[in-house]
Amino acid sequence: MNVSQRIPYRYMVVEGNIGAGKTSLANILSIVHNTELVLESFAENTFLPQFYAQPERFAFPLEMSFLAERYQQIHQAQAHMEQTGGKLIGDYIFEKSRLFADVTLSGAELELFSRFFHMIEGGLRKPDLIIYLHKSTPSLLKNIAKRGREYEQQIKPDYLDRLSERYLDYLQGLNSQRILLIDSDELDFVERPEHLRLVLDLVMRPLEPGLTRVNPV
Repeated sequence: MNVSQRIPYRYMVVEGNIGAGKTSLANILSIVHNTELVLESFAENTFLPQFYAQPERFAFPLEMSFLAERYQQIHQAQAHMEQTGGKLIGDYIFEKSRLFADVTLSGAELELFSRFFHMIEGGLRKPDLIIYLHKSTPSLLKNIAKRGREYEQQIKPDYLDRLSERYLDYLQGLNSQRILLIDSDELDFVERPEHLRLVLDLVMRPLEPGLTRVNPV
């Protein structure tokens, strides 16, 4: 059976806080369902290490650069999807830029960022399904330490707390979009095939608009 023909969504996005495992799951889903894949190219952002070292100084150029990069990347991927008639899976929603900016910026910088964001957001298609991998802050820190990116070792727990709160606030308000929120502290879909099967089954189930929260293990 060709699984890619059965998938009920054309454009899916895996989201989550830093260290949640969204890129790993997006890669797996793209292979299983034979879709195009768009992954965030954060490693090329020269402002990121500087931001973690001096957040107040580099937050605005970081968020503006990510805004431009994410828009261009998603716009190109969606245009290709429309041209080919295929399916697309990504590892971030465009609104991620605004959510992070709400945490890192304030005052005039946040106002200016928001103006640019609202000017361009309408040019992108919304995902048919958002899969949000929810992890507690200790679990996120454990994963961050495990993958060993030097600049990420400076991330503070309260920063992750605030990002998680902002994500949840945003997702709970999306009544017109399908959101599958997976509590994933005990989930290991990379090393445990039975956990991956649980996730794949959840993704294949048609959902009503709004947030559906599950704890599969």
